[in-house]
Amino acid sequence: MKKVVIWGVVVALLAALPASAALAAKKKTYAGAGSAKRAAPTECTVTSYSYDSGGSPGSGAVNDPLFARQWGLDQVNAPEAWARGAQGAGAVVAVLDTGVDLAHPDLQGKLVQGADLVAGKRDCPPGPQDENGHGTHVAGIAAAATDNGIGVAGMAPGARIMPVRVLDAEGSGSIDDIAEGIRYAADHGADAINLSLGELPVVGQLTPLNQEIEDAVQYAWSKGSLVVAAAGNETFPLCSYPAFANHAVCVGATDSRGLPSYYSNFPNNQQTLGVRAPGGVGSVFCEDDEDVWSTMWPGSDFDSCGEIAGYETLAGTSMASPFVAGLVGILYGQGLTNAQIVERLKQTSSNKGAYDPVYGYGIVDADAATR
Repeated sequence: MKKVVIWGVVVALLAALPASAALAAKKKTYAGAGSAKRAAPTECTVTSYSYDSGGSPGSGAVNDPLFARQWGLDQVNAPEAWARGAQGAGAVVAVLDTGVDLAHPDLQGKLVQGADLVAGKRDCPPGPQDENGHGTHVAGIAAAATDNGIGVAGMAPGARIMPVRVLDAEGSGSIDDIAEGIRYAADHGADAINLSLGELPVVGQLTPLNQEIEDAVQYAWSKGSLVVAAAGNETFPLCSYPAFANHAVCVGATDSRGLPSYYSNFPNNQQTLGVRAPGGVGSVFCEDDEDVWSTMWPGSDFDSCGEIAGYETLAGTSMASPFVAGLVGILYGQGLTNAQIVERLKQTSSNKGAYDPVYGYGIVDADAATR
């Protein structure tokens, strides 16, 4: 049976993957993009959550309280790009995941209309509301509201987020729904399409078993979008689908020192189109600065042990991928095409145009890429 893996929460690799991290991908029937599979409950009582601010506004490059603890933004030189006005204005980053917390104060003002392809009995409120937490974390890394005096900063402060829910509350999803989500995003104006999910090794490198994903990624490319996908967390020498697909940018993870994270697959895919970005170490502790800070749905199990409600640290190539998707959004905001963006990533990442199997083209550099 095929597996779809959420490429985050790698602390689980120290033992066994939790239920929310690796679940069977079962074939499902579903309605057209944007429509629910099941009618919403006649009575929908939405749970209200409290969100902490993360502290007092800071005095750094931006005033988000947790910005000083977001080492990943400094590693990719994002503040230097922002200072020159390269922030992704007008771009849309689609997050294909467990949904996004539609009420999160650091995200709600950044959202454009999305779709829920896995609506079910827990679909309350209707729409691509996160019922897991993973997608909310990914969305915040890519494009959380920035310099607003609360929470975290996002990689692409000027970009908007398109939430496309392709994974359910347990993190399970079908290949059909993921492929449909890619096509939906491309058809509805997404520039960057982030996929922090994937197949397990061996199955994840066999094109005949992943032809639907391969075709969907090619479709997105033909529509002018660029798919950015997590390499995987199996310490495997190859990316796994969808990151293995032609025209997908495969993203491996680094720690706060810029070294390859121990769990990360190497960023090698069919077109050797791979880079690295911050993913963290996979700490056993909540709210550990060695991992990646971002937004979190307060109802998530991931947000159950820390002190800052609505924010948490996670680690994985799931976290690395939206750093690159955010940078891609910034480059779309500068008017570049998907082909030009790919070339820009190759030439300006830390290997300066050279490729190696461990780092790919290197750690992405927002400052260099936007000049």
